[in-house]
Parts: sequence; C-alpha cells; structure tokens
Amino acid sequence: MAREVLRALEETPASGLVRIGRNVARAVSDPRELVRSARRQPTMSVGIAIISTMVLLSLASPLLIDVLGAAPPNKTHMDDRFVAPGATYWFGSDAFGRDVFSRSLDGGKVSLFIGVTVAVISIGVGSILGALTGYFRPVDAVLMRFMDGLQAIPTLLLAIALMMLLEAGVWTVIAAIVIVDTPGMTRVARSQVLSLREQVFVESARAIGASSIRVLGRHIIPNLIAPVIIFGTLLAAQAILVEAYLSFLGAGVPPASQATWGNVMAEGRSFITKAMWVIFFPGLFLAIAVTSINLMGDGLRDVLDPKLRRRL
Repeated sequence: MAREVLRALEETPASGLVRIGRNVARAVSDPRELVRSARRQPTMSVGIAIISTMVLLSLASPLLIDVLGAAPPNKTHMDDRFVAPGATYWFGSDAFGRDVFSRSLDGGKVSLFIGVTVAVISIGVGSILGALTGYFRPVDAVLMRFMDGLQAIPTLLLAIALMMLLEAGVWTVIAAIVIVDTPGMTRVARSQVLSLREQVFVESARAIGASSIRVLGRHIIPNLIAPVIIFGTLLAAQAILVEAYLSFLGAGVPPASQATWGNVMAEGRSFITKAMWVIFFPGLFLAIAVTSINLMGDGLRDVLDPKLRRRL
C-alpha cells in the first residue's frame, strides 16, 4: 500500500514541459484563447508582434530590398558618400556610399540569429549543468567553483579575449557569448533544482527506487522549462547587445563578411558629427529589438509563473 501511495505522489505533478505544451496547443487551436491571452498580457503581445515582424523583415530582406529598389547592402557608390536620408537613400548612405537602409535591414539577420542561437545553446547547456550541480553535491562542489571563476571575469573583457584568440566570424562570436552566458544560466537552473529536489514528488520517486537519471529526466529537467525560458529571453537580448559591443570595438563580426547592427554603427562612429544617421538607424533597430524581447520575457514570466498567474 505504501508503495502505491508513493507512486501516486510521484505521478501527481504534471511535467513542466507537458503543461506548457498543453497551454500552447489550447491557444493555437482556439483563436479566442489567443485573444484572451493578448488582453491579459498586452506587453507580451506587443513584444512578440514587434520581434516577429523584425525577424520576418530580416529574413525577407533580399526580396524587400529588390522590391523597394534599394541598393544591395554591400554595394559601394563612392559618388554618393554621406548622402542624407531622402527619396534615393531612405536612411542615408555611409562613408562608402552604401545604403544604410539595406544594411540595417540585412544586418538584423545576423544580430537576431546570434541572439536566438546563444539563448538556445545557453538554455540547453545551462539546464543540464544546473541539473547536475543542483542534484549531485560532489559535482556541485567542483563545477560551480569553475563557474564562479568565469563569472568573476568581466563579461565584455572575457568575450573580447576569446575573440582575440579565435578567428573572427559569426560562430566565433556565438561561442564567445555562450561561454560568457552559460554560468549565469547554470546558476539559475541550479537554484531551481535545489528547491525541486526537496519536493514531495522527488522524494517519492527516490523512495520507490527510481534512478537518478529517471528523477532528473522525468521530474527535475522538465520543471526547469519555465524559469530557463524566461531567463533565456534575457540572454537573447543580452547577446544582441554584446555582439553590438564587440563589433563596435572591432572584435565582432567583420564588416566585410556580413553586416550587423553593431559593425554598421562601428563603421559610422568616426563620422557621427557629419552623418549621424549611419549610427542612428541601426541603433534604433537594435533598441527596438532588445526592448521587444524584454517585453516578451516579462510577459512570459507572468504567464509561466504560477504565483504571478494567480494574481492576474
């Protein structure tokens, strides 16, 4: 009898992944649920709408540039250097006569790709490391001291050092930012695991002889989904900013290979008094993207956190 009670307690809590999947499925299948969610969380809806629009515009930038008759992003026109925004160049031109509108639109592909990729990798790696350190005390004693060492180094300086050691490129920037961001995600996941491992359903699973792998896979990691997704949105916004910092300092994606919001602004910093539009428009795109991601993250926190959801 006691064993059946323990098994029932183990099966009581629904997996975090299952809960989220059910909520998403219900919202997609019922348009009225989407409308209600938008009304309950207007800031999240605005953030999702803005960032989705920016992603679509960036992905469709080659087609849009061609349809709108704008110059290709890397095509130079030395006779049209520093042309002010107008009918020919909507956002003006830079020091090489390149269209700032095309470069701002096309640069979003790399900047947003870096943000999303860094968030996904950091969530995956940080969740696994956080689950291991929070559940196994010997692993925690060793691995978290290494993470503390990484966090003691200033984020930007560590990223610059990694960029100097490796060959410049998009994936190098992603690797540098992931190494910088993973300790923070690991600490967030670990704090959640330290709380989860004391819950009744975890204790019940242990009591009926469930292996550590089963406990981690069935109970611990699925219940990390909500907090790590929320923190992941913050990491995505931070990664976009760090890429802009690195590019602005000359340690990011080379401008010759691919335009990003950061390196477009970096190329125009020497001419800010003469052609401020070279920095203003990509900076505006960057600010809108980061703000919309933060709005989306705030809304997700309210939706996925049961305590906050009961207050709504």
